[in-house]
Amino acid sequence: MNPVRLGDVIAVLDEAYPPALAESWDSVGLVCGDPEDPVNTVMIAVDPTAAVVAEAVDAGADLLLVHHPLLLRGVDTVGAHTPKGALIHTLIKAGCALFTAHTNADSADPGVSDALAAALGVDVTGPIEPQPTEPLDKWVVPVPVDDAAKIRRALFDAGAGHIGNYRDCSWSVTGEGQFLPTDGANPALGSVGELEHVEESRVEVIAPRRIRAAVLAALRAAHPYEEVAFDVFETATFPGPRGLGRVGELREAVSLRNFTQQVADALPTTAWGVRAAGNPDAMVRTVAVCGGSGDSFLSAIAQLGVDAYVTADLRHHPADEHLRDSGPALIDVAHWASEQPWCAQAKGVLDTAFGETPGWQVQVSAVRTDPWSVGATSDCPR
Repeated sequence: MNPVRLGDVIAVLDEAYPPALAESWDSVGLVCGDPEDPVNTVMIAVDPTAAVVAEAVDAGADLLLVHHPLLLRGVDTVGAHTPKGALIHTLIKAGCALFTAHTNADSADPGVSDALAAALGVDVTGPIEPQPTEPLDKWVVPVPVDDAAKIRRALFDAGAGHIGNYRDCSWSVTGEGQFLPTDGANPALGSVGELEHVEESRVEVIAPRRIRAAVLAALRAAHPYEEVAFDVFETATFPGPRGLGRVGELREAVSLRNFTQQVADALPTTAWGVRAAGNPDAMVRTVAVCGGSGDSFLSAIAQLGVDAYVTADLRHHPADEHLRDSGPALIDVAHWASEQPWCAQAKGVLDTAFGETPGWQVQVSAVRTDPWSVGATSDCPR
């Protein structure tokens, strides 16, 4: 069996967490490493901290896969005298690549919030903020009946005809076409100056709008007519399964007090802990979750009619105003804890693809990269 290359792993990760889903400000993908290098051992973590890098190197990892980017904003040096540069040098010297799946993993289906929902026992029904389905064209091409199969094949080979898990999809009906070649024409059928009637198939296929140029080139190359007639209709888009955050339901309703404890029991322990805002005795059945910082969704959450919202990094004033406006209960957890379940999800993606390869192993980092290290409560009355 051929060894797994880093490029093979990247292809699998890009399929699971498409780079096109990343926010415009984000930095995702390969940070360092050679796509031709072999990969046997992978370490997965939320953050590429010094402790995580040391753990990956000690484990002999060929790849460190992380959620948070090491180089999110522009830098003008990765010299070893800088904290981030030192980590890059350590990884390169150890032959360990670094790869980031950040907001593309947030919006993927399944993604970071799906992992969080699963950990909390929430059955997902869709995203908080669905991304629209990919824009599609419907191509309508009249072609002589005997050439219809050739045209279909050319369109399919160019990337048309995919609907979900089906390929080579098309529809056609037979009718009569007519044309009259004029001076200067070189018709494939008929003669200049004579009206020609042809039995034609009307072939219809769907294709992603982004490959319009490729489909048109394939059509013109395969079509027998000197002048190719066709229609392109831009189809409507609809909310898709991808997008930030998730909405779902618990299998049975519980009080906010009990659900908060359920969240605390399900996630890694942190100094930040788990805190909730709302009536402790209110019943919770429908839940929205967002791995990472999620207070930008408070307005959207208020419109969804859910009973509670679980996320991280909630701020005092937005949370207070949300509750004053009768928004759903809030449960605030540590940023790292909300995203740590993704590591196991990513491990599953890689093991599914390469788990049968001899020597293959994927480890989830044991390092807690939550930056908060001390928590305290006061017994002093105020």
